[in-house]
Amino acid sequence: MFKSIHHVAIICSDYAVSKAFYVEVLGLQVIAENYRAARASYKLDLALPDGGQIELFSFPDAPPRPSRPEAQGLRHLAFNVDSVEDTVAYLQSKGVEVEPIRVDEYTQRKFTFFSDPDGLPLEIYQAG
Repeated sequence: MFKSIHHVAIICSDYAVSKAFYVEVLGLQVIAENYRAARASYKLDLALPDGGQIELFSFPDAPPRPSRPEAQGLRHLAFNVDSVEDTVAYLQSKGVEVEPIRVDEYTQRKFTFFSDPDGLPLEIYQAG
């Protein structure tokens, strides 16, 4: 029935800043970019290496979403990486603040968190 996650949709507050973050800092590839005049909104489709996608939207006057402390709704978006340490070093070289690396008490896998320009929690997780 369900085979994988196809995409995650994110609404940003500043399209240019978020586009630069996801494309230039995280290195995601642009599939398509469309401006929808009727909605005064951009929709940017970004490819993840495993075939999944992130849809980045801009909407005028979108209300902020509570993020912390633990609010209801989507908690975070996690990216599988080969090396948490290498990814942390890369993100820090781009000026991104990253939390200290932790080890999952149940799986013994390394992970940590950082945030996108709107404070959306993003996780890097070393699955294998």
